[in-house]
Amino acid sequence: MATRTYNIPNLLTYGRILAVPLIVLCFFLEGRLESSDFARWSALGLFAAASITDYLDGYLARIWKQTSNIGRMLDPIADKLLVVTCLMLLAADPVETIHGWSLWAAIIILCREVLIAGLREYLADLKVSLPVTRLAKWKTTIQMVAIGFLLAGPAGDKVLPYTTEIGIVLLWVSAIVTLYTGYDYFRAGLKHIVDE
Repeated sequence: MATRTYNIPNLLTYGRILAVPLIVLCFFLEGRLESSDFARWSALGLFAAASITDYLDGYLARIWKQTSNIGRMLDPIADKLLVVTCLMLLAADPVETIHGWSLWAAIIILCREVLIAGLREYLADLKVSLPVTRLAKWKTTIQMVAIGFLLAGPAGDKVLPYTTEIGIVLLWVSAIVTLYTGYDYFRAGLKHIVDE
């Protein structure tokens, strides 16, 4: 049991969870919420490394046959912690990376994550699972890329013009895909709720 808990795929997942407070810390290095270029590049580096582990942990668990219950439980939690924390950080950012109408895209993503997590928990009591769809995996990928662009934000604009705007467009694309996958999951779970 202990071997499965500390196998490499699970260690990557634990690392992704530990990256969350470190990303937040990057924005507070000066003692207050500050989005200097250094803070943004540091946060982006940590976020990119954490995002890569999201792909690697599942891939390695499958090819090495090291899947575990703790890994299956923590992997989606780690993803949600990473996405939700970064979206909140970018919305609170003094530069207002996510503001105005773009906040709605972030709210859609946050609400979907909470609703689907609640639905999964309810269905788990009924011994019903909602497997992750291929489109939901694409949704996560688009979210991660969007957040990466937004973390770079104004610092990224100096290197690649319109970095922030690209991030906002991708955030809206991920919000639309999020709505669709959320509806898809809700529809699949609804028949089990109605049958009760």
